[in-house]
Amino acid sequence: MKESKSENLSDQIRFVLIRPTHPGNVGGVARAMKTMGLSRLTLVAPVVSLPCHDATRRAAGADDILAGIDVYDDLSSAVKDCRLIIGTTARKRSIEWPQLSPREAAQNLCRESRQGPVALLFGQERSGLANPEVEQCHYLVRIPTSPDYSSLNLASAAQIMAYEIKLMSGTHGSSDLRELPRYADQESMSRFYKHLEEVLLELDFPIARPPVKLMRKLMRLFSKARPDEEELQILRGILTAVQQQIAKKC
Repeated sequence: MKESKSENLSDQIRFVLIRPTHPGNVGGVARAMKTMGLSRLTLVAPVVSLPCHDATRRAAGADDILAGIDVYDDLSSAVKDCRLIIGTTARKRSIEWPQLSPREAAQNLCRESRQGPVALLFGQERSGLANPEVEQCHYLVRIPTSPDYSSLNLASAAQIMAYEIKLMSGTHGSSDLRELPRYADQESMSRFYKHLEEVLLELDFPIARPPVKLMRKLMRLFSKARPDEEELQILRGILTAVQQQIAKKC
């Protein structure tokens, strides 16, 4: 992975909206980003169609961000080159993922954006992030709210996170680059997970197929470990050696 030559966080930090259903919310997020100096807005499988009057009206002058939106059919394509992915969530999961506070999330996004693209994910307005989307995250962030009324509008959540990023954006200089390992990007991790699942199935482990829960826990494990490219190649070499041994016994 090449080091980012840009010191402009706006070029590296992506706000990713997954299956947004309301054009006004897209415009509201664009406005929230622009007020805090962010510009990379990405939509994944949007239900809304743009350009749209409601989106433009809610953007309130952030037309350049709406015009520059990137649209993808699936999340994997949208974040394949990202070195860090953090998902926003408002609910607990059956398999808990590592969690950060909004400020911790902003610190990590700003720091790692110095070396390459990073992403902050927002799930669909009504349902949030689905489990397969959580599995692509290194961390989750939950914005603390009143227990009596915990619902946050999508644009409001984006504004809070954009504000935290703005606060943290000046605290991590280029000297931090020496402290950061060259973590594998999401595309490399996805290939590794596919390879790992293939080997588990060839070993018939676990006996019950497909190993959905096992894979989810293993993905959480490697998200915590965050291997670099060299470490990932070692792991894939081990998997290949296992496959070769299985083939000899067949």
